[in-house]
Parts: sequence; structure tokens; C-alpha cells
Amino acid sequence: MNGTATTGGLNAQTVKKFLKNWISLVGIALLVIVFSILSYVKFGAQYFLTLTNWKTILLQTATVAIVALGQSIMLLTGNFDLSLGRLVCLTSCVGGILMKNMGWPVLPAILIMFLIGICVGALNGFLVSYVGVPAMIATLGNQYICYGVAKLITQAVPIPKMPKAISWLGRGYILNNTIPICVLIMLALYIIAQFVTSKTRIGRKLYAVGGSREAAFFSGINVKLIHFGTFVLGGILATFGGLILMSRLNSVAVTNGQNYEFDAVISSIIGGVSLAGGKGFVLGTMFGCIFLNTLFNGFSMLGVDPFVQDVLKGIVLVLAIVLDVLSNRKKS
Repeated sequence: MNGTATTGGLNAQTVKKFLKNWISLVGIALLVIVFSILSYVKFGAQYFLTLTNWKTILLQTATVAIVALGQSIMLLTGNFDLSLGRLVCLTSCVGGILMKNMGWPVLPAILIMFLIGICVGALNGFLVSYVGVPAMIATLGNQYICYGVAKLITQAVPIPKMPKAISWLGRGYILNNTIPICVLIMLALYIIAQFVTSKTRIGRKLYAVGGSREAAFFSGINVKLIHFGTFVLGGILATFGGLILMSRLNSVAVTNGQNYEFDAVISSIIGGVSLAGGKGFVLGTMFGCIFLNTLFNGFSMLGVDPFVQDVLKGIVLVLAIVLDVLSNRKKS
């Protein structure tokens, strides 16, 4: 009897741990069931579970998820970056001007884009890690700077028709137009990040810094350098997301990347990464992004007003943060 009870307890614990770490997967499954039923009820046919619709969901997910990867790694260390969405905007606008308006070759233009992303990330990291400015203030200030510069250099006028040399990044497919290349890039980045954060010394340092900065410092970890490095990585990934976005949209505008920083935070929390730092798996962030895009794709299919969707997104953000706070309070 004791053995049975123990086995039952272990099974219950395993299920509880799975739900905590991978709740986004359960959420995606529930959304698929609900929206499939609602689609059939409303239209008399299945429009949600189609290859075309799921390609759309994954295409929309890819760019946000790449940006969210940087955000989730910062959250692991107890920081966050509110400038990521506008950095997507700035780097893509710079790339569009260099490639289209000034006729630069694609490779040098992309290098300039990444240089800007690295510099903005380094500035955020320097202000937060070495000057001691709170992350919210430093990154919010750089958010305004990035957006202002993007509007200044483009005069808020969209730039259409990007070079064909980058079209494969956002609009390319493999296996007979079945799987988008940008989705494969997203998957590769998350697999690499999951391995690094869970299986390497660097990953252990990230969790240690997020769990307790003081304990990490006294154990010999360069806490400031870790924080600085995650902000730089966030800038690089935001630039990469901007490059794929401008390729997918075949244009750049000051609306590129709008609200990506908040979508990244929501996706990270839904994916199981804690705002308190030191907890969660970065792979869960990808599923959090898929959950979020599936949810609002379903709302759009059902004709829910876009303004109402903005309200619902805010509610999802607040609920995710409340659940995260309650979970951390219960543990403490």
C-alpha cells in the first residue's frame, strides 16, 4: 500500500511539474479544440485547423519568438528590456534605407543593422549593470530614442519592396511550400538556447544570477558581465527579428515591431519563465508565443474587434503576472 501511495504521489508530482513548466502546451491544445469547434459552429466548415491558417500562425510567431528569446534569457537573470520592439523598428528602418534608398549591398547593410542592435543592447547593459540605472528606466528611455530615430530617418514614410536577396528569410519555404524557413530558424535558435541554458556552465550562471545576485557574486560569478551580456544578446536577437520581419512584410515602417517587447514578456511568462528570475525554460517561451498567436488568430477568425483584442491582450498580461507572483509567493 505504501508503494502504491508513493507511486501515486510521484505521478501527481510529475503531472504538477509538467503542467507548471509546459502549461503553454496544454493551453495550445485547448485552444485548438475550442477554436476548431467554434469555427465549425460559425462557418459550417473547418477553417481553423487548415495548413494555410497554421502557416500564418507560425509565420507571425517566428519574428516575435526570436525577440522573445532574448527577453526570456534576460528574465532568467532577473532583468527585462522594454526597448526590444522599437529596436526591431530602428534596425529594420536602417536596413531598408541602406538597401533600398541608398543602394547598399545586402551584406554590409545587414552588418550595420547588427552593429546598431549590439550598440543599443550594450548601452542598455552598461546603464543597468555598471551605472546602476533600473532596467525599466534605462530600456524605456532607449525605447523612445530608437523610435524617435526611426521616425526621423524615415519621416514616418514606409519603404516598400525590399531586395530579393533577403526574401528567403521571411517568405521562403521548404518541402514544397509547406514549412517556412523563418520557422526553422526560430526552432534552431530555441533548441540551441535550451541546450546552452540547461546543459552548460553559462546556463548555470544565468540561473544562479537570477536566483540570487549576492550568492552568485560570492560564488565567483561576474554578475555585471552576465547582465551586460544578456542585454547585448537581446539586441542581437531583436535585430535578427527585425531582419526577418522586413523580409516577410517586404517593407519597413515605423510600426514594425510595435509592442513586441510586451508580447515577449507575456510569452515568456506563459511559457513558464518567472519575472522573479532564476526559474523556467526558454523553450517554453516559444510555445508561449505560439499560444498567444493562436489565441488572437482564433479571435480574428471569429470576428472579434481588434480594439477588444488589445484589451484582452492586456488582461492576459496582467493574469500571467498575477499567477507568476502568486506562484513565487507560495514557494517563499
